[in-house]
Amino acid sequence: MKRPLLPAGWSKPRGYANGVAAHGTQVFIAGQIGWDHTEQFRSDSFAEQARQALENIVAILKEAGARPEHLVRMTWYVTDKREYLAAARDVGQAFRELIGDYDIAMSAVQVAALIEDRAKVEIEATAVIPD
Repeated sequence: MKRPLLPAGWSKPRGYANGVAAHGTQVFIAGQIGWDHTEQFRSDSFAEQARQALENIVAILKEAGARPEHLVRMTWYVTDKREYLAAARDVGQAFRELIGDYDIAMSAVQVAALIEDRAKVEIEATAVIPD
């Protein structure tokens, strides 16, 4: 079970939670980038790479016996914040389709580069499967 944390008097954030309380089996997912299971990039579009990274996270969750609603934390590393913001609508649509739950503590950070040259986004995630 997870519970979003919103201190009294704070505005409800849009698209994420300030914090999440949860108990159960923890699942830690390494940074996922926009390549498929064969480590091939199908697109250089930010939105498509973000969708693929989210699909990768969902596949790993399934392997652990978890579902997207068990996610409690995500950190997004992006190589260009303007490109990220420009793709926000498509990224949001992919997020709603694949993850659906915005009660996740999230951070987004612009970085100079990612290890894979074609990667535009890398997403780390943590899930908690309820006892």
